[in-house]
Amino acid sequence: MGALWHPFSDMGAVERGGELVITRGEGVRVWDADGREYLDATAGLWFANVGHGRGELADAAAAQMRELAAYHCFGDYATPSTLELAERLAGIAPVPGSKVFLTSGGSDSVDTAAKLARRYWVEAGRPQKTHVIGRRQAYHGMHYAGTALSGIGPNREGYGVLVPDTATVEWDDPEDLRATIERIGPEHVAAFFCEPVMGAGGVYPPPEDYLLSVRKLCTEYEVLFVADEVVTGYGRIGGSWFASTRFGLEPDLVTTAKGLTSGYVPMGAVLVAPRVADAFFRPDGGVWWRHGYTYSGHATAAAVALANLDLLEREHLLDEALRLESTLARELSPLAAHERVAEVRCGTGALAAVQLHEPSQAMGLARTLREHGVATRAVGAGGIQISPAFVMTDAEVAELATRIGAALDA
Repeated sequence: MGALWHPFSDMGAVERGGELVITRGEGVRVWDADGREYLDATAGLWFANVGHGRGELADAAAAQMRELAAYHCFGDYATPSTLELAERLAGIAPVPGSKVFLTSGGSDSVDTAAKLARRYWVEAGRPQKTHVIGRRQAYHGMHYAGTALSGIGPNREGYGVLVPDTATVEWDDPEDLRATIERIGPEHVAAFFCEPVMGAGGVYPPPEDYLLSVRKLCTEYEVLFVADEVVTGYGRIGGSWFASTRFGLEPDLVTTAKGLTSGYVPMGAVLVAPRVADAFFRPDGGVWWRHGYTYSGHATAAAVALANLDLLEREHLLDEALRLESTLARELSPLAAHERVAEVRCGTGALAAVQLHEPSQAMGLARTLREHGVATRAVGAGGIQISPAFVMTDAEVAELATRIGAALDA
């Protein structure tokens, strides 16, 4: 038996079947310990936006480590790369003038946003506003608040009540959000968490007008709107840095991670609009935000993030993600005619899912896909995740679609 306890795993099954050990990556392809090559359909875990093996990111890390690998940012401490990254992110944030709170990853970012939303209302003189609302099928990481907000039932099972004052609404019905806010009482609701495109829940693009409708409801009821862009941020939405920009949402808080560094090192960020941040940035001081992580603003992670953002800009990869939106739709949509496929969900950024009629077959299909040279996984209730690096060419998308079709036939 090996010592590694894998996340999101049946370890008995892993012990019986063995592990798939990935040893190398280049562009949109990875290789296992036996030298077998795979098209990486998921960009790692939604994160390798610039592709694998980008030496300039490794060089950025090495250069920073030789000078100063890390130093904490508690109190008034900072490092040059951390300060530069915060300014850079403020410049691309969906809401001008946003402040930037750095974390170690997406789950950190969600828990930070949940605490910050509640604390904001305390500073606003309305401490009774504590409820946070999520959506069915939503995934918000696996820390306490994120698990409590999860709309994926099995992710919450077996832990008891983690965070009181949480609620879940239908993922595609603005009126259910309205009814839930009114049932709880607007005076008790702090925030609504919303993935612009649902990721781990199955890759569900937003229904037409849904996002603007729920954003307006939050404004109407004085509820903070939190855009969870851990998946969609940093270009994956296509054509814009953030889905919130593409859809004109003007969120109060944006949770991010993954594409911030393209996964080369762990890092996340919460972008905080002035409406919320101003309560903590009072000129006369006196407001302590007693929250943070050892690696909030990690100097090496910040240096890699800056190099990653440079690469995304220099190679126009936000535009490439928009190209992939069209290419994925064109190449994958014909798979919907396969007898095992219920639908293909795509059309919003470099994101897609092949949904099976029989959800129980998805795990098996993901393993069969490996035999056809595709590394991917099952998501939601019977979906196969497609979220490639932005450097995937049209020809490689066509190759991916062909391999998926062959695996479905098998």
